[in-house]
Amino acid sequence: MVLPNTKTRKYANSADTAANVFAEYGDFIRMVIRYQVKNDTQVDDLFQEFFLSLVSKPIPIGVQNVKSYLYKAITNDIIDAARRVEKYQKKMRKYAKRFSYSIDKRTPEKDFIDKEETNKIFETIEMQLRDSEAQAITLRYRHNYDTEEVARKMNVDSSSVRRYVSVGFSKIRQFLINSKVGY
Repeated sequence: MVLPNTKTRKYANSADTAANVFAEYGDFIRMVIRYQVKNDTQVDDLFQEFFLSLVSKPIPIGVQNVKSYLYKAITNDIIDAARRVEKYQKKMRKYAKRFSYSIDKRTPEKDFIDKEETNKIFETIEMQLRDSEAQAITLRYRHNYDTEEVARKMNVDSSSVRRYVSVGFSKIRQFLINSKVGY
């Protein structure tokens, strides 16, 4: 690619200069982004963002090896994009945490009643189900363990845990229907 000489380049429209760079090195730019990102949607987004990056900060005049410069600039833009995403996600997690505290204005009485109701539900589960089914449901839903953690605690496969939970819920549903408690 022939970049404009120093005098013309100094006054050249940066969007035209970026368009010229993309016309000549577009395939190279896309290939570098694709190699580093491997997600087609992100590749397209980063490709477009890199164009805007070149418009706002054109290739400096003294650059001898344009491909090397582009490679380094692309890599830096990808790192910056990842940092922006992480920063955004961190802010959203922080916001969600604050928001959940602000809407969860529970009274001690309500907490006590909920705890008592929860205790009764799990007592019923323990009385109506086989030990393995009751234990799987209790660990999974009362103690909030994921399936793999429950499997480790029970010394069984995670598929067994899923089966215990499924069969246990089926039995509880049948119990509720038979006792006309409803749900």
